[in-house]
Amino acid sequence: MLQADLADEAATGGLIAACTAAIGTPTCLVNNASLFQYDVATSFSYGSLDTHMRTNVAAPLLLSRELHRALPDDARGVVINLLDQKLDNLNPDFLSYTLSKAALQTATMQLAQALAPRLRVVGVAPGITLVSGDQSGGGFKRAHRMTPLGQSSTPDDIAQAVAYLAEARAVTGTTLYVDGGQHLMPLARDVMFLTE
Repeated sequence: MLQADLADEAATGGLIAACTAAIGTPTCLVNNASLFQYDVATSFSYGSLDTHMRTNVAAPLLLSRELHRALPDDARGVVINLLDQKLDNLNPDFLSYTLSKAALQTATMQLAQALAPRLRVVGVAPGITLVSGDQSGGGFKRAHRMTPLGQSSTPDDIAQAVAYLAEARAVTGTTLYVDGGQHLMPLARDVMFLTE
């Protein structure tokens, strides 16, 4: 297993080379790891915003660049960035996290232009998938029932979307929402605050 602190540029920058040395040049990169710490406009700090941006934006950008450099000229690959449905369903919670995911969504479109034709770059935006923070099991079920489909995403749903995008050779620069339509249902607060 290869590991790195994604807030550390040198450690992150060496991951693709380490992977290539261990098993060969990868052709699919899934940027799934992210930082998700609570803050709002009245409590955020430079440090929190900086760490979110380094982990959730700079690391995926660096990994994408290094994959593009490592791919042979005649090879094709894909970068899949995990985003969040809340980008189309904003609320004031998780300010630094949300700003970083919005930046990554924009980067997804820019990288799709810049790294083509050798790399496709796409996003997957899940909805509520796991119980979050102090959310109760009842609140979690309620959040799922509130979506247009009466359910949000499961880890399997997200994995299926990633597997599809890994093979969908004509898809780039777009985001696939895997959230039961949660992004269509505005909430005043993050779903983690649905406790009953």
